[in-house]
Amino acid sequence: MTKKTSVRDTHLTQDPHAVREVREKKLEVAIGRQVRELRKRQRLTGSELATQTGLSVGMLSKIENGVISPSLATLQTLANALRVPLVQLFSGFEEPRGAMHVKAGEGVEIARAGTRAGHQYRLLGHIGSNDSGVVVEPYLIDLNDESDRFPTFQHEGIEFLYMLEGTVDYRHGDQLYLLEPGDSLVFDADAPHGPEVLIDLPARYLSIITYPQQK
Repeated sequence: MTKKTSVRDTHLTQDPHAVREVREKKLEVAIGRQVRELRKRQRLTGSELATQTGLSVGMLSKIENGVISPSLATLQTLANALRVPLVQLFSGFEEPRGAMHVKAGEGVEIARAGTRAGHQYRLLGHIGSNDSGVVVEPYLIDLNDESDRFPTFQHEGIEFLYMLEGTVDYRHGDQLYLLEPGDSLVFDADAPHGPEVLIDLPARYLSIITYPQQK
């Protein structure tokens, strides 16, 4: 039995306006700042850390100022001396974040498994491997008067629908939802789902699917 949930029952915990730590876009500078911060936190002078690691004071100064790119062996030596995991030396680095801009009418028309003639899918963008661990696939779906009812879809992830035009009865599990322009539906895509009754055509809606990246 599919449980209907009201948006009023939802309590959001993530603050989208929370200020995050400013990160450095240049790797050498990010590593140097982290080494200096860890050294000062442990009340070590540059000379003391240089002695512990076998580096010259001049070389350590260049690393802390982001002037040179230290070898992996040198970074491991520094991490050991500072008693932190190696990965912590990279924690201040801001990795590039993916984005894709698709102009109106330039979405890639594709054929998804299970679709039939008259069901037009346009992929509006795609971000694959990324640090979030989530893949996002946004589609613009058109159903016209040639569209036929078809077996429901079932796949991993969460799906979000936003109705732009037309009216359909959309099935999710054992529930039917009347979707009219401006309506939205968010659901677990592992349950059978799909437009079951095409009431007012042509119909157009956004479908945004999110699912975990493959390990």
